[in-house]
Amino acid sequence: MLKKVKLSIFAFAAITALSAVLFFCFYVRSFRTPVQPQALTAVEQKNLETILDSAFPARKVMLRNLPYKTLPAHLDIGAESAILIDTATGSILFEKNADEAIPPASMTKLVVMYIVFQEIAAGHISLQDIVPLKPESYACNLPSDSSLMFLNAGQVVTLEELLTGLAVDSGNDAAIAIALYISGSVDKFVERMNSEVRKLGLIHTHFTEPSGYSETNTTTAREFAAFSRKYVTEYPEALDKFHSRREFIYPLPENLPSFAVKKVHPIKQENTNKLLDILEGCDGLKTGFIYESGYNLALTVQRNGTRFLSVTMRGPGHGGNQGNSWRIHDGTALMEWAFSKFADFRSKEKPVYTVAVLGAKHKFVNLVPVMNAQSLTVPFITGKSPRAAADSVTVTAELPACILGGTQAGTIYGKLTYKLGTTVLEKIPLVADRSIKKAALPGYLLGKAASLFIR
Repeated sequence: MLKKVKLSIFAFAAITALSAVLFFCFYVRSFRTPVQPQALTAVEQKNLETILDSAFPARKVMLRNLPYKTLPAHLDIGAESAILIDTATGSILFEKNADEAIPPASMTKLVVMYIVFQEIAAGHISLQDIVPLKPESYACNLPSDSSLMFLNAGQVVTLEELLTGLAVDSGNDAAIAIALYISGSVDKFVERMNSEVRKLGLIHTHFTEPSGYSETNTTTAREFAAFSRKYVTEYPEALDKFHSRREFIYPLPENLPSFAVKKVHPIKQENTNKLLDILEGCDGLKTGFIYESGYNLALTVQRNGTRFLSVTMRGPGHGGNQGNSWRIHDGTALMEWAFSKFADFRSKEKPVYTVAVLGAKHKFVNLVPVMNAQSLTVPFITGKSPRAAADSVTVTAELPACILGGTQAGTIYGKLTYKLGTTVLEKIPLVADRSIKKAALPGYLLGKAASLFIR
């Protein structure tokens, strides 16, 4: 009898031990195939962004130095102040006195257009709106040396036509008409302009009127490049629809008031950006000139999926012909140099890596890059061309086999390394996208034991 009892106890113990081993094996096995956790809620995503913005200030920087060393560029640039950036990454490729305060002149009108596109995106206005014209916007009431699209009393003009008049003709009258339409007064619109640039962290940019005619408007090449990057990134449709247009004819018969007693001949004006027809891939952006600023130009060019943007200010020249010649010289020198030296690496998908979390209340966490990991400015140091070099970049993720005892949102658990051949271009930390609490003691100990078998 005693022998049977002992056998029963042994059998029970053996079955229990076997069950425990099987359970442990299945437990370990459940971590071997990653299962992506449920997507973050909007609140969780916002909390993560707040944590990352605080922990990694570089996330909020609009322009940055290249993450690797390069030889300094020696370019013959006539403008007193200049900067050249990669639009996708915000990387600064070249600069010259980029922090000198200079009136932006008619480049100011880009800020007017930025606000218009904001209002359209919010559903407050549309391109088809008929904009009532007030006397302040009549061409006849503006200084005789103003750039104009020739608005006048009683004309019927759409918001789209006014934006075209801004982009192509650099019309001061169009800027005033838009300011009055959106804010009711020029002063209130200027307050909006200054509010928007402050939101972007542009502390050296300030406006006193919306057309750029006044020398009391001020900015720097660096800050205006940061703004222009924001503008073309957020509203890329503006380039094709407005800034790359070669000419604009206004007023047409449908723009004239019904009481017009004499025929008004339409006026054809060519885009003030002469590089549109000279520089391959040029599709914007905006010129500016007053005597106090010299010849300014915000310029953007796209080739083979890479877009560069430059701002040159206080360009030399006596008269428009000389001024434009220098704009063409400087813009061409900057862009051709950039496209001969750099191209963009682009990843179609945002890198997300799922990692096991043992001894915690949830089994998996996503590790995400702390900043944009889909674009990188790649130097032409190997291969047949800058584009070929960019296409040769390799991305390696360094990940833990598992994480024990929970996670903290925003904590670094891995990194991405970008290489061109053996040259490291950049390293970007990978962080947990959510916090996961530690399991109770039995669960934690089970996870700790399992971690020994996950490599």
